[in-house]
Amino acid sequence: MNMTRPQLDAIMTQVLDQHPSVADIVITTGKVIQAEVDGQLRDAVVTPDLGRLSPLVTKGMALALIGENARLQKALASKGSCDLSYALTGRGRFRVNIFSQRGSLALVMRRLPSRIPTMAELGLPGAFQEMAVEKNGLILVTGGTGSGKSNSLAALIDSINSHYAGHIVTLEDPVEFTHPHKAGTVNQRELGIDFDTFASGLRAAFRQGPKVILVGEIRDPETMEIALQAAGTGHLVLSTLHTTDTGSTISRVLGLFGPQEERLVRMRLAECLRYVVSQRLLPKVGGGRVAVFEVMKNTLRVKDLILQGESGEKTFYNVLEAGGTYGMQTFDQHLLRLFEAGDITEETALLSASDRSRLGQQMDKVKTKKGEKVTSLVIEGLDEDPARP
Repeated sequence: MNMTRPQLDAIMTQVLDQHPSVADIVITTGKVIQAEVDGQLRDAVVTPDLGRLSPLVTKGMALALIGENARLQKALASKGSCDLSYALTGRGRFRVNIFSQRGSLALVMRRLPSRIPTMAELGLPGAFQEMAVEKNGLILVTGGTGSGKSNSLAALIDSINSHYAGHIVTLEDPVEFTHPHKAGTVNQRELGIDFDTFASGLRAAFRQGPKVILVGEIRDPETMEIALQAAGTGHLVLSTLHTTDTGSTISRVLGLFGPQEERLVRMRLAECLRYVVSQRLLPKVGGGRVAVFEVMKNTLRVKDLILQGESGEKTFYNVLEAGGTYGMQTFDQHLLRLFEAGDITEETALLSASDRSRLGQQMDKVKTKKGEKVTSLVIEGLDEDPARP
């Protein structure tokens, strides 16, 4: 089935009319078009009624987006997936991933906010205010897909752009938020259009005179090597990694390099790392979602852990837990505050905890303080505590 771009636009408009607060649109063979709202998939009914999508329909939608773009065609054929941006006039922009699965094409369209969110709107920890005035070093924001990393970094870039008259260069895949020039000057470059790999784009940035560099994602040792080099030579480098918490982020960075390079990488990371923030989005009581953050600042104790590694009670978890005066916190500490405020349920908190039995005991104290009955909440799969990160 051939589908034109105007036909696709008309379908997407109907989906947005039905689900105004949609986060993702999922298009796959054998299912109707689905809209993800507050973490739940809901069916979207469109006219003409496409029903359960056939492989020809999903392919037609994908081709309507790819068009004649040879780079995207090549990426889809060789790698099995491709990324692009899609704008629906007057309704918003989307980041689109097209991928092959079981012999057919599927699409996931992530809706991008029409304006740049502020730190206050996102409920970002106070550490972000400190990050906005850093002049050099490496800042990593980590989390799974859809955890809000891009929003957090956009708010951080906007804050820097608002108060600092410097050159900011972003390397993105694709460009998500359009940053206007404010006190700073922002140049945004898109993978596949303005540069061919993050490593080459980052290397070229040295010749572009930026004070701040945003790298959409660090995926390989070459990009990390250049990021460390940039962070160590007077640039502020912001980037993301797909890691679950701050401790595993350090392990991931070290794991990108061989054992023979580990000592040197530990020394460079200890020297230039400024912050690691890990984040997740959880279901909020009453609907919607709430962000939970783990924050690590490179203090002397953290620096020592990066250099020497974790051992016994000397863990990133313990240092973060005791680092409140530096703006540090564990996921568990933030989960406890959200539970105490009534923003998340006990079950949600425990399912996301790093140390479940400990968090459970702390929540029991909160319930006792409120005069509530302390119950032993049993959740399947929670009978044993996972190892701390």
